[in-house]
Amino acid sequence: MTDTLFSLAFVLAAPTWALLIFAPGWRWTDRVAASVLPIVPIVLVYMALALPAFPELWEAVRRPDLAAFQGFTALDGGAAAIWAQVIAWDLFIGQWMYREGRRLRIHPLLMGPVLLLSILLSPIGVLLFLAIRALAQVHSDRQGCRPLPHLIRRPEPDPHAPPPAEAHSTGS
Repeated sequence: MTDTLFSLAFVLAAPTWALLIFAPGWRWTDRVAASVLPIVPIVLVYMALALPAFPELWEAVRRPDLAAFQGFTALDGGAAAIWAQVIAWDLFIGQWMYREGRRLRIHPLLMGPVLLLSILLSPIGVLLFLAIRALAQVHSDRQGCRPLPHLIRRPEPDPHAPPPAEAHSTGS
């Protein structure tokens, strides 16, 4: 059962990650990224793994001690519970990064690899995103500055450009 729950944690997160990386800007992706619902099943997996060993978990987190934490992760379900917690947290952070990237108009070709890195090595991905975010904010806050290169920042639509021509069907 522990192995199944361990695997299930990432399986539950994978569809949301796929949307964030491969379908940016799709209205359903934006809705999913703004919702806490994708995290809930992963937290339930965490609870299923952590609750049976709650006294040991509480001891490990009440007064953080490496030996107590190692003892908890050695329990059946202990390491899997920590894994589910990491998966839920990473997804939560990934959804925030996606929303911030969209708000700051950071190009999806840059955000995709950053999000992928965040799945694999979350602290490094988050640190990289924070640097990109700071750069994007500096450039968006400056008056009269040149926009960031198109790879980093999507071009703003020209408000003076004519609307795109709509296709009209002609009768036979």
